[in-house]
Amino acid sequence: MAGSGYKDLREKLKSMMPYRDNYKGNSLRDPTESPYGAAGGAAAERKRKYHEDSDSEPSDYEEEQQQKEEEEARKVKSGIRQLRLFSPDECAKIEARIEDVVSRAEKGLYKEHTVDRAPLRNKYFFGEGYTYGSQLQRRGPGQERLYPQGEVDAIPEWVHDLVIRKLVEHRVIPEGFVNSAVINDYQPGGCIVSHVDPIHIFERPIVSVSFFSDSALCFGCKFQFKPIRVSEPVLFLPVRRGSVTVLSGYAADEITHCIRPQDIKERRAVIILRKTRLDAPRLETKSLSSSVLPPGYTSDRLSGSNRDQILKPKRSHRKADPDAAHRPRILEMDKEENRRSVLLPKHRRRSNFSSENYWRRSYEYTEDYDEEEEDGSPARKVKMRRH
Repeated sequence: MAGSGYKDLREKLKSMMPYRDNYKGNSLRDPTESPYGAAGGAAAERKRKYHEDSDSEPSDYEEEQQQKEEEEARKVKSGIRQLRLFSPDECAKIEARIEDVVSRAEKGLYKEHTVDRAPLRNKYFFGEGYTYGSQLQRRGPGQERLYPQGEVDAIPEWVHDLVIRKLVEHRVIPEGFVNSAVINDYQPGGCIVSHVDPIHIFERPIVSVSFFSDSALCFGCKFQFKPIRVSEPVLFLPVRRGSVTVLSGYAADEITHCIRPQDIKERRAVIILRKTRLDAPRLETKSLSSSVLPPGYTSDRLSGSNRDQILKPKRSHRKADPDAAHRPRILEMDKEENRRSVLLPKHRRRSNFSSENYWRRSYEYTEDYDEEEEDGSPARKVKMRRH
């Protein structure tokens, strides 16, 4: 150290790396000068100028797309009408009736096709019910069908007295218009995917009334699943508790609408009131599975081609879990850990507490594997690829 002329090791290191001070921004360097030299500064200046020009002057394509979106948003707005008709006291009375509907459904007091359960969302059909979505063997617009008459319960009297009558008084709908009422009950984090109410089944307008909390209706969104992702809407429509939303024209027929998971932060219920078309197609009784046929209709009458069904088996009656939205989801590393517990020998297994979801332990898989080892049958080896 002494022979080299340096008394301090820090001075020697500093002399070996003179560029370090300039890179970090020495006080002696001009702050407007680029730390990478003149060439780097010129490149940075050109890049900054390019971004400024691109931000200030959008391209013709961007302007055209923006104009299309604005025009479509205007069309959607032209088919929407909103009114604030129900006071907080009236909402509280109706919400108590909705709670009664939920309670009766849990006790099994409704017909089978009246209740349709899904995670974080339950549907209750009254007056008229119809098939849709994953219930159909063949999906797509125009495949929906009304259930045979009498397959769902009649519209409750309180819906006529507390909801429909007020809509008729304010001339939202004419007298005798409604013959189908659906209650959608959402838990926090629930959603309904982008859709158009079947044009060949329901007349227009489509009337909905919101209860329990505020939310929003989005138009023109695209859904992607696993995980759920939703594109930006063409129009975002806030929906308040006690408000009435009427859809017709372009908003009801030409563009999809949905409710996104992020827009339901609290429990929400929607009563949808519609009128079915006289020529709306219905399911024939022979199209229903033998487990849902009306009393007195024997399965012996279903033979040959009559056994062909257009309906999938009805989904299991799962109850919506209010805490599901706040429970951590299963991570990919947890799934792989469960697979390893089955496929690998004991001495090569990892701990079950390898991630934040340690509460999900695969006891059943471990027990099954132990039984196979006792029988002496070798475990099947699988080559797993890591991503």
